[in-house]
Amino acid sequence: MAAKTWQLTDVSDGTFVDHLEVSSQDIAGTPDGWSVTKKTLRGGLSDGVEVVEINNGKLSFGVLLTRGMSLTTATIGNQSFGWKSPVQGPVHPKYVPLNEPSGLGWLDGFDEMMVRCGLESNGAPEFDEDTNNLKYPLHGRIGNKPAQKAALTIDPEAGTISISGVVVETRFHFFKLSLETTITTKFGDNAIAINDTVKNLSASPAEAQVLYHANFGDPLLDAGAKVVAPINELVPRNDHAASGIETWDSYQAAQPGFEEQVYFLTCLGDDDDNTEILLKNAHSTQGVSLGYKTSELPCFSVWKNTTALEDGFVTGIEPGTNYPNPRTYEGEQGRVLKLDPNGSASLGLTMRFLITDKQVSEAEGRIAVLQTKADPIIHAKPQKGWCAR
Repeated sequence: MAAKTWQLTDVSDGTFVDHLEVSSQDIAGTPDGWSVTKKTLRGGLSDGVEVVEINNGKLSFGVLLTRGMSLTTATIGNQSFGWKSPVQGPVHPKYVPLNEPSGLGWLDGFDEMMVRCGLESNGAPEFDEDTNNLKYPLHGRIGNKPAQKAALTIDPEAGTISISGVVVETRFHFFKLSLETTITTKFGDNAIAINDTVKNLSASPAEAQVLYHANFGDPLLDAGAKVVAPINELVPRNDHAASGIETWDSYQAAQPGFEEQVYFLTCLGDDDDNTEILLKNAHSTQGVSLGYKTSELPCFSVWKNTTALEDGFVTGIEPGTNYPNPRTYEGEQGRVLKLDPNGSASLGLTMRFLITDKQVSEAEGRIAVLQTKADPIIHAKPQKGWCAR
């Protein structure tokens, strides 16, 4: 049976579907148990947020059309993958003050399992040296931009459910960028594949940055949880991170008042540049792995924020085109996407949710093979060219 597509949003022709329900009962030739629901949330800070809830028959998750095509908590059975943010979202972008003076307004909406940071910038806030006015807000704007277009496709032959979307980030006289994404899961699978294209819609050259901010907390992030990565080189972001270098890859129980620690990595890949990063619980019975190409996403960051549960107990495992330093610093290091006039760059990320010790062990085995390519270089202190502070 041929694939079927439903247009959910298209501002160019006024298409808007407020509510849609599709399931295995509606599409012949597909397995039982899957469903897709598109709805618009009402009330509170979520008022007006469009979300597509996907259940592939095994794995459930949401796609936030109004928040840059970000992903909400994933679940398999009674096991969840995400975190408990003190921000009770999803928050509509109209309530997120990105340009407030501290540059930290992005945090007012932060509660996704995976949010993209970019496109003009994706790192720490940056201020004009002369005026001290905000120049680049924390983590950029793309995660608080609504999709201009969005569509649902069910493909019985391929066995897939896909959500595609286009998010535009433009400023007159400055830049004209877009993110075209397709988020795909297979019936009965435990993975989500994200395929993104960043486009320069201008007749002039442009630069862009992208960071995939994937966030996990309780119950996956228990005391003794670990990050497993095929390390080429690792650097602590600052002196505080350096003080924890011996335990950079492990997590303690929640500690009220914990000050975040960040580590920057380059990772080893296979002959086709494929790499994999694993976050696993203390007993190696549950985990999540990220697979991507180091040629597309050469930088990897680990953000540890193991404060009290009610204050946001979470870690971020974050592949990107660069490290989340201030935009100007990263540009000076050459860590930006260079886009020709009307040019583009393709990026891909696969998130796999692991619910058995066998699945976790197999991921560790794949990473161990990658690590045989080189001995890891771990720096005890911040390094020039890596860290802005």
